[in-house]
Order: sequence, then C-alpha cells, then structure tokens
Amino acid sequence: MLIEDILADHGAAVVGPAARIESAMALAEAEAIDAAVLDVNLAGATTAPVAERLRQRGIPFAFATGYGVSGLPAGFEGSPLLQKPFQERDLTETLVRTLGA
Repeated sequence: MLIEDILADHGAAVVGPAARIESAMALAEAEAIDAAVLDVNLAGATTAPVAERLRQRGIPFAFATGYGVSGLPAGFEGSPLLQKPFQERDLTETLVRTLGA
C-alpha cells in the first residue's frame, strides 16, 4: 500500500497491486503498463514468471527485495533493484532508472 500511495502522489495511475502470482500474471498479460515494481516473493512464490512476461512485452520493471542482488531470480541478476526497507526517494530513483533503461 505504501508503494501505491507514493506512486499516486507522483501522479501515476496504479495497476494492481497483486497479492498472488495468478493476479500478477493477469495484470502483466492484459494491462497497459509503463513500468512495474515486483516483489521477488508473492505469497511464497517467485515473481520470475511475471517478470518474464513483462520482459516479453517490453515493459520495464524493478524487483523489490530485502535480500539484495542475491535475492533476484535466476536470469534477472541485472534487473533494477529496490532494496527493502526503502524510502520514497529510493522508490522514485529506482523507477526513474527503470524507465530510463
């Protein structure tokens, strides 16, 4: 909810959030998305399939995790990373980098 509030405060139209992989995949498949922030783990499942679908669609994304680079799914090691816990500035800087990539 914090991410949603921060993004809305900056004028973004928020798609989601999704608490389960199935919901996230449905959003990744059908929604018009400029960029995404994916928690590495949703309800005990990796978001790697969601990230792969976003990559296939050409939608930039960043992962949020408290485990640093070692917490990123295999094949996504170079992806932008939002280190938890984070501040509003960290989120906005990560999204700027993500959109610029």
